[in-house]
Amino acid sequence: MNKTSKIYVAGHRGLVGSAIIRRLENEGYENLLVRTSKEVDLRDKDQVDHFFESEKPEYVFLAAAKVGGIVANNEYPADFIRDNILIQTNIIDAAYRNNVEKLLFLGSTCIYPKYAQQPLKEEYLLTGELEPTNEPYAIAKIAGIKMCESYNRQYGTKYISVMPTNLYGPNDNFDLHTSHVLPALIRKFHEAMEGNIPYVEVWGTGSPKREFLYSDDLADACVYLMNNYVGNEIVNVGVGEDISIKELAQKVKEVVGYEGEIQFDTSKPDGTPRKLVDVTKLNSLGWKANTSLENGLEKAYQWFLDNVTVKN
Repeated sequence: MNKTSKIYVAGHRGLVGSAIIRRLENEGYENLLVRTSKEVDLRDKDQVDHFFESEKPEYVFLAAAKVGGIVANNEYPADFIRDNILIQTNIIDAAYRNNVEKLLFLGSTCIYPKYAQQPLKEEYLLTGELEPTNEPYAIAKIAGIKMCESYNRQYGTKYISVMPTNLYGPNDNFDLHTSHVLPALIRKFHEAMEGNIPYVEVWGTGSPKREFLYSDDLADACVYLMNNYVGNEIVNVGVGEDISIKELAQKVKEVVGYEGEIQFDTSKPDGTPRKLVDVTKLNSLGWKANTSLENGLEKAYQWFLDNVTVKN
């Protein structure tokens, strides 16, 4: 990408999209295209087509998606599979028809089989059954990966797919009903501290292990791969280390400054037992994450204090 290239970031208000915008701006890219969902409904083919035909972006970061944690995935499975398939299909096809130079599709590590060997290598895709709690979302993302691969094979396009691990950071979703585990913990511990509540309840046993990547690190990786990688193989993006939910809860408790107890509700589901990605390929391409979990948690909590608590 040149500094003057016309770059469209789909989903620019979300956790990933906003981080990509920050990274591009910091690196001096000055011709950035963004649209809110009110301006262009990405589920609507006609609106997406009109946008691409009129704006003619040269590069596309496809970060727009309907996302959520276990609760949201369980309650709205139809919304998750329908909306995500519509969004990515409309954008990928419009990109092809309007001669976009290169597109980066953001998937998710939930595409991997539930009981795949750890750490998760890119070649494990489609080698086993998925985690039932987010299967509709995962299938939509797999369809996006295969769509990029298929357009590359049939039309010679340069579409790449990256699979980020669990993300957190500025513009995260802190709604307890629809958020992922880390932002949910930040909110729970903060509200317990503010309300002098004696304990915080955490779903499950606390034993599942998860890997957490700060959103600005993912954005750095995406811009790096857009500029340095062409290929049909997916690329994992992560830190290469994981932590149990029990340990994570303790770290969040310390960052927030909460002094009560942590209780685990073992009647609630744990989800996938472990999810750690193999980042060998990404590291060999010349990129490595550099934000520690402790540093990232402090930044994420400060953003929550500055933006979420002020609104409530």
